[in-house]
Amino acid sequence: MEGRIKSPTYAVVEPHEAGDLAIWHFDFYRFNDPQEWEDAGFRDLFASAGLKLVEWPSQAAGMLPTPDLCIAIDLTSHDTREVHFSAATDTGSALIKALPYAL
Repeated sequence: MEGRIKSPTYAVVEPHEAGDLAIWHFDFYRFNDPQEWEDAGFRDLFASAGLKLVEWPSQAAGMLPTPDLCIAIDLTSHDTREVHFSAATDTGSALIKALPYAL
């Protein structure tokens, strides 16, 4: 992918592609009820092939499948972030093991 990646905050989901890989970027910040995930038909998107990236997954609690990998980004100062990775599946563990030491 090249260029600026648009945040889906207002559209809830933005599709992208990287070669043959379908990428779906979700932002559930504005969800008031997890049922909105089901009502929007996202179950079908999550069942399809491709990479799904989710911001604010707690807003769709109980509806999302188990993530392979969770990435938490903490603000440590106005220009510094600390990134934490945790795995919930064997696939996620393999992804973490494949990460370089310095990102």
